[in-house]
Amino acid sequence: MPIKLSICIATYNRGKFIGETLDSILTQMEPGVEIVVVDGASPDNTSEVMAQYLLQHPEIRYFREEVNSGVDADFDKAVGYARGDYCWLMTDDDLLKPDAIKKVLSVLGDEEELIVVNSEIRNVDLSVVFEHQRLEFDVDKVYQAADSEEFFSEIAGYLSFIGCVVIRRACWLSRNRSAYYGTLFIHVGVIFHDPPITNVRVISEPLIIIRYGNAMWTSRSFEIWMFKWPKLIWSFPGFSDAVKRKVCRREPWRSVKALFHNRALGAYTVVEFQKFWPSNMGKLERAMAYFLSVFPASLANFIMVFYFSIFSKPAQMALHDLLYSRSAGSLSRFFVRLSRRKS
Repeated sequence: MPIKLSICIATYNRGKFIGETLDSILTQMEPGVEIVVVDGASPDNTSEVMAQYLLQHPEIRYFREEVNSGVDADFDKAVGYARGDYCWLMTDDDLLKPDAIKKVLSVLGDEEELIVVNSEIRNVDLSVVFEHQRLEFDVDKVYQAADSEEFFSEIAGYLSFIGCVVIRRACWLSRNRSAYYGTLFIHVGVIFHDPPITNVRVISEPLIIIRYGNAMWTSRSFEIWMFKWPKLIWSFPGFSDAVKRKVCRREPWRSVKALFHNRALGAYTVVEFQKFWPSNMGKLERAMAYFLSVFPASLANFIMVFYFSIFSKPAQMALHDLLYSRSAGSLSRFFVRLSRRKS
């Protein structure tokens, strides 16, 4: 039977989680659907976990790389190995909600080049729901060529989560991919590379459960969100500066608030200052950046916890990030417990 949909997973060191991810997929498999897993030479027990699944599920195709090529190259390889007309670029620790595959199959047609699926966001052990749906759409939405700037402004930020992407395989393979190796967001490059993909459908119903706070790149978050992500978003020539600004600032690392927040998370230290701060910046700006890099992290954490608890709503995920960061101290945790008792 021809393959309509390939669920493509790039994985690395997820032996603890990938079984649960596969279980959420396998319980709803349909005819014409396959699973493609590319393992970037994981040194943990991922290969042993996969061996058990391969014995029981011939619909899974597993490719273990000899060396780690990075997440971008591994997703590209997964699409290359796939046989389906469409590829769902699924993450290796999140879960599909019931009937997610059936829903996606029902909307695959002759016109759509890209399907974006909504998601629910939970904590790492899935016990707490942070957001019932990330995109606040009541009904499905279709974007065509004339809507490209609207699509970019409304959806580009959400696309930092690769698991929401279902893309026509021929469209993916026809576009420049290698230029986006190392960005960590190859799919965003493929989608918005000039000319950007048109004929897009956004499914409003959440079909994925995101395991928030489990990203492999947490230790590199300052570099990623202050430099890599903005550089990528601002590299696309087909969109106005005003629209790009709605997605992210061009140089967020110049914001005192952003630096202070990263300090509170433990993501910004003197190491990041020395590595990333441009030497040709003004003396006052450079001095402020250095001061923030050595500001007491636990105090910065408490100040941001206080801010998000009192003044910023909703802030559940922001509080989670702060309280589970390496800068979180007893004062921050005590204040949150006290606030929750009062409420």
